[in-house]
Amino acid sequence: MLPGAVHADAPAIQCPGENTVEMRYCAALALEESGKALRKRLPPALFHQWKEATQAVCAHAYRPFLDGTIYPQLVVGCDNNLNRALLKAFEPLNNQGDLE
Repeated sequence: MLPGAVHADAPAIQCPGENTVEMRYCAALALEESGKALRKRLPPALFHQWKEATQAVCAHAYRPFLDGTIYPQLVVGCDNNLNRALLKAFEPLNNQGDLE
């Protein structure tokens, strides 16, 4: 670093975000979180099947928006919502369904 140069950190994104890029980032974080939680509850092969099925269903559901800039966010949000719905279904089972 050069003497006297100022090093500025990028501002932290506050979810849910204020613009398209931030909203997509936040949606991806939420999907990653719900995916990690499901990986703890499902065997790997079943998780893979779930992921493929939800991606296909969400892509089909939002196909009318395929050419729009909102499409990726809609699909990621749909995948996350389905993951969270399945996680909610596991709640009455407490920890009985955990792999670990």
